[in-house]
Amino acid sequence: MTGHPEPVHRPRIVKIEETRNETPTVRTLMFTDEKCSKADPGQFIMIWNPGVDEIPMSLSYLTAKGYCGVTVRSLGEATQALHASKVGDKLGVRGPYGQGFKIADGGRVLVVGGGTGIACLAPLVERLSTRVDELSIVLGAKTRSELLFIERIKKATAKAKTRLLASTDDGSYGSKGLASDIATKLIDNMEFDVAYTCGPEQMMKRIADKCLEKAIPLQASLERLMKCGIGICGSCVIGEYRVCKDGPVFDAAILKRIPEFGVCRRDASGAKIRI
Repeated sequence: MTGHPEPVHRPRIVKIEETRNETPTVRTLMFTDEKCSKADPGQFIMIWNPGVDEIPMSLSYLTAKGYCGVTVRSLGEATQALHASKVGDKLGVRGPYGQGFKIADGGRVLVVGGGTGIACLAPLVERLSTRVDELSIVLGAKTRSELLFIERIKKATAKAKTRLLASTDDGSYGSKGLASDIATKLIDNMEFDVAYTCGPEQMMKRIADKCLEKAIPLQASLERLMKCGIGICGSCVIGEYRVCKDGPVFDAAILKRIPEFGVCRRDASGAKIRI
């Protein structure tokens, strides 16, 4: 007798098997889940912390053996609770959801990440490193201690033809300034077949505008308030699109048609707030 198939949207209970302190303010929670391990880089899951909240999180670690992770900065109530989780604690996960990155096959590729947006890009870089001809990576953070996954990315790309550049707001590592400053200069002076980005939206808007100017295909991962994760509630709407269902990864041609991109987002009440 065969059992009933597991409902797609029912949370699966996982146990935290390892925690990793990535920076002074950012931690990764590792767990085993077969469905998550089959996700595309850029997809997200809904994480339920019993008694607290359910929130969307990008998968920052993806392995074929099912060992996965999410990377959390302590900000609001839900992320504070996740950040404080210990080995052995249990969480509910559902998904993966959304449209992930389309992995380039060959060519010259640019990846630009800022802040915790780098967590979304790390699994992408690991996939790209074995598939493309040349990889240029720009990472940005406020200060050296908050520069996420740089050693992991160095290790992943050690055997690839790679240009890795970094910037910090205070100049404590790499160039002083913004990741978008470095990225736009690279785009002006080099030829790229595709670009990927995730991070502060104003950074991504600047890169998207430059890629459109140079006719470079771009994929950008957006973040919006999500409640359901499956396209029902409408809390993550941007323009005519739902970030949870139509995204979170969008191409530059679509972003060009969304006047809210890089300008404003909606709070829990649906009111627009400036970015």
